[in-house]
Order: sequence, then C-alpha cells, then structure tokens
Amino acid sequence: MELKGEIREVIYRNEINSYMIATFETEEEETTVVGYLPFIEKGDSLNVVGNFIEHPEYGKQFKIETFEKLMPETIDGIERYLSSGKLKGIGPATAKKMVETFGKEIIAILKYEPEKLSCIKGITKAKALEISQSFNESWDIWQIVGYLEKFGIGPQSAENIYKKLGANTIQQIEQNPYLLIDLSPRTNFGQIDQMALKLGMDLENDERIRSGIKYSLKLANNNGHCTVLYDNLMQFVKELLNVSEEMIENNIIFLQTKKEIVLEQREKQEWVYLKNYYDAEKNVAENLMGLDMYMNSKEISSFDKKLKKIEKTCDLKLSEKQIEAVRAIQEHNVCVITGGPGTGKTTIIKTIIELYKQEGKKVVLCAPTGRAAKRMTETTGEEAKTLHRLLEIGKTSSDELQTMDVEIEVAPIDADIIIVDEVSMVDIFLMNYLLQGIYKGTKLVLVGDCNQLPSVGPGNVLKDIISSEKITTITLNKIFRQAARSKIITNSHKVNEGISFLLPDEEEKEELLEDFFFIKENNKLKILENVISLSNGRLKKYGDFDFIKNIQVISPTKKGELGTKELNRCLQATINPPSEEKKERKYIDSIFREGDRIMQIKNNYDIYWEKHEPTLEMGKGVFNGEYGSILGIDETEKRVKIKFDDEKLVWYGFEELEQIEHAYCITVHKAQRK
Repeated sequence: MELKGEIREVIYRNEINSYMIATFETEEEETTVVGYLPFIEKGDSLNVVGNFIEHPEYGKQFKIETFEKLMPETIDGIERYLSSGKLKGIGPATAKKMVETFGKEIIAILKYEPEKLSCIKGITKAKALEISQSFNESWDIWQIVGYLEKFGIGPQSAENIYKKLGANTIQQIEQNPYLLIDLSPRTNFGQIDQMALKLGMDLENDERIRSGIKYSLKLANNNGHCTVLYDNLMQFVKELLNVSEEMIENNIIFLQTKKEIVLEQREKQEWVYLKNYYDAEKNVAENLMGLDMYMNSKEISSFDKKLKKIEKTCDLKLSEKQIEAVRAIQEHNVCVITGGPGTGKTTIIKTIIELYKQEGKKVVLCAPTGRAAKRMTETTGEEAKTLHRLLEIGKTSSDELQTMDVEIEVAPIDADIIIVDEVSMVDIFLMNYLLQGIYKGTKLVLVGDCNQLPSVGPGNVLKDIISSEKITTITLNKIFRQAARSKIITNSHKVNEGISFLLPDEEEKEELLEDFFFIKENNKLKILENVISLSNGRLKKYGDFDFIKNIQVISPTKKGELGTKELNRCLQATINPPSEEKKERKYIDSIFREGDRIMQIKNNYDIYWEKHEPTLEMGKGVFNGEYGSILGIDETEKRVKIKFDDEKLVWYGFEELEQIEHAYCITVHKAQRK
C-alpha cells in the first residue's frame, strides 16, 4: 500500500538507527507513521510503502517498509523546504526571494541553471554555484533509499552505505553493484547479482567473481567458521555464479595477491581465509605460545607449603585434580581449566586469588559479558570486569572489531595474573584483542566449559585451544558431592555424555535434591499453562520462590506462541498485572509497568547510576545482559526509574526505553550469557 504526503511532526527519532515515529499528512487525512527513515526531517514530502497496523494504545499506524523522498509540489511547500536550513547558503529571506522570482521553476534552476540565481540581490555567481552544489548533494541523498531498495537493502542500512561512499554513492554502485556485499552485512547476494546483471554486468566479470568468492567466505564466517576448505569453496562459488573453475581459480589468485584472502596448506588440505580472520587466528596462536614460553617470572616460592596454609585458613579442601590445576598455573604462564558445572572451577579460582594476593601480586578477573563478570564478582568476592571494559574497547562496534584494517587500540593490562571466566563465549577477534593487551611474563588462566554453546561471533576458541594440545589443560570431570546432589548438574553431565535424564522414578540410592523435573507435553496451550502455573506459585512446596528473585523462564526462540515475546506478555499479565496503583508507559509495542522484570539489551557506558547501600556511591555504565526491575514511572519528568540486581539505581528517559526489554522470559543464548 502506498501513501503520499508530508512529515508534519517528528514524535520520536532514534539517532543511532533512524527509527522514527511521526505525524504524516496526506490529502485525505493525518496519520501516524513508524519505520526507519534516514535523512528525513519535519516538512519533508514522501511517498511511503507499507501497511496499516493497529497499535494497542495508539491505534491505527502506518508501518513503513520503504519510502521515496519527493520534492514538494506546492509553492508553499517548496519555500518551506528551501528555508528549512538544510541547504547551505539559503535562509528564510533568500528562499522567499527565490520562490517569488522563479516560482516552481526554482527546482530546475537549482539543478541545471544555477547561474540564473545571481539575478537575485545578495546572490553572487560563486554563491549561486555553492547553493546548487548543496541542493544537488541533498537531491542525491533523496534517491539513495529508493535506489538501494531495488537491491533488497532497506532504509536502515542505506544511511551507513551513504556514510561510507559519500555524495557519489549511486554512481559508484552503478559502476560496481557488488560494492554492496562489502558495505552491508548479511546482504542478499542473489538479489544484488540479479540487479547487476540487469545493469549490464557480464556473467564472467572479474568483479562479480571476486565478490562471489568473498561473499561465500563471509557466509561461512556468519555461521561461526573462520575458514573453509578450498574444494568446498570452489564448489559453492561455481554453483553460485555459474562460471568455470578456471575463472574462479584466477580470481582466487588475484585476491590472494591483493592480500584480501589467505590460502593455507594444513594436514594435506588447503584452507581459504578472509585476510582479517587469518590474521586474528594467527595472532591468537602466536601470542598464546609466546606468552606461554616466556620466562615464568610470576611463580610462587615454597608453593606446596603456602597452598596447604591457604587450604587451612580459607577452610578449603582441594581434590587431587584441583591441586593439579593450581600447580599447573604455578608452573605455566598459560593454562586452561575446563569442566562442566559442579566440578570445582570456582574453588580453583578462589584458591589462585588467595595465593597470589598473599604474595602481593595483582590479580585481574574478567569475563566476556556483564552478567558473567557480575557472577564472578559474587562467587569470588573480588571485582571482575568485562573484557570490553578491561581493554577499553567498550564503544567499538562488533563490525569494527572484525575489521583488521581499522586501527583499534587496546589498553595494556596491569596484572601479574589474569583469570578469564566463561571463555567458551569469547570469539576469535575478542581473544585476539585480549592477547594484544597482555604483557609478556603475565600469567593467563582461561576457565570455561567447552560443551557450552560456542560464541556468537566467529570461532570456537576454547575448544580449539584445548584440541591443539599446545596449552596445558586440566579437565575437571568429578562432580563434587554437594553438586552431585543436584539433578540439574547430574543431568547436564548425562546430556553431554549422551545418557538419558535421571528422572524421579529412577532415583539412585543416594537421595538427590528435587530441583529437576521433566514435563513431556506437545500441546502448545498446555505448555503455556504449565509455564504460567510453575511461575505463579506451583513450586511453593519446594521452596518460597519469588518469581522476580528466584525464577527464570527460558525459551529457544523469540518468535511464535512459545517464544520470548509472547511468553513475556503472558507472564507480565500473570506476575505483574495492571492496577490503579501501578503506573505504566507504552513504548512501541511494549508496555513497561512499575514492578516489571527487565533486562538491559545494549551497552551504555555513559548513563549515570547511584547506589545508596551500604554508602552512597555514584558511577557510569549499564551493560548488555544486566537485570533489574522498574521502581517508578514519572510522567512529568518523562523518565523511568530502574533498580538493577547489583543495587544500581538508574533513571531512563522515555526516549531511552529502547535499551531495555522484558525479562520474564529470555532466550537460551541470553541465559548462557547471564
């Protein structure tokens, strides 16, 4: 469906991704439009394509899929546009003179005959050319969204492409449409290829083949792989482009010569990398080995004696395997400690902290996510930071981290020993930057469970380090007695071993904690009923569980009847229903209510917080994955007060509510990262 009209008022704009809510006036009516509208301001005329939707609070809205920016057609509209301040050299008075002098012809004059403007008092020929250049640059921007839409690229990506290519964006793309593969992540190659061929690009054009090769490698990278087999790449590209192997081979050689890709012979097989992925892997391998082989200057004298003393003073009883792990850290600069839940990894970390602190050495604790760092702090009593914060790369985007030609400086880490927890979540690029920040002679301890989900980014770093057998690795496989009483921990190990769940009617002689239940159900409605009843009092006989403090619902998907979005809606209605006493605020398609359980979903390094207990403390920064609850909603000040689980109190403006989402139910990935 198409509508033609003018943006009369901007109600909300996200400056980062250009998402907008605005009042839109057509000849027939005034309506609310929502969608991604880069380059658009109040007063702009648009032709928008999309559909009407019904918002639960705001009623009928037009959801924009794509749009075309139009030149105003009326004299008043043209004057409003020229006097808007968007065009260099034109103010309200000059705009009025231009329209009075040339009428509707002013648009054609600005584009093609700017010298005619010099007949207006105050406009020299030089100024006329300057005004025309500003107008034409603005005109080019207008065309970009509609032009890129033909390639399957939406408005949200159009602004980024323009920033990278500049004023001649359309001309550059017309000359080589395959530029878009490099500029827009996860672009549909097939659609761009089809458009390029329509524009006259030859099937065997070298630019087309090189782009197809790089696209195929990126496709593998997006699926978590750092490299692909040469033969597999050749077969995939051949089917993708319908060209000969000889043409593909020639362009692989060209890309290799230009150092855009790397070929490596390994184990009688040839592998192909994009250059930045190869460099990251190479750097990680070399830096790990260099660090490990460096002089062991941080080892502790009289180690056995001091270890026994710590066991006694800290009331610790280490198993033989745990002592082996602590000794391995003493004897090596780099060490991996791996094992499933309940195998004693935390006890080893606490022992190492005590050993090195008593020697007056500096211990640094870190983890890949805010929640993992917080949990590390809680279990050890020592401060742990996220890797991004430790390396001071917090504001660097994930795209920039994966681009080796972007100069990213990391902060050197002042430490005698660095302990990194949850390493299974660290991708190859983050590991690369971590190792760049470590001085030779510093000890590095990598802790994690390689059976957990691998990192969202490329690589399976922890598993590969262990598989290489180049770094000393201690595998903890004994479940400690206290942990073994938990069916959750027992069953997690059984799953890893390919063994069926231990269910209540199969209990072993030793009594196990009643903390694991398996409810077999295929009916979606009954599953939903079970989730709601379990969250709302059904577990009382097993403990006084408060949903906000003790219960977390997890789903494998966001969408669908049992996805996080729908479950959050149902659980909110059950756990925290509306009432006259509770204020609430609508934001897009969410209702945020006082008492709601929420999660921060992006890093915000600049937002201020304060803590009142035990003493007043102030600081900056709330990070992706942190949980909290809504304490209050202030309609007068247009802000929401949130208390996070670590007692931080933060005020969010209504326009900042995009940074949070409901957390009654979260995805499996988010659960692992908490």
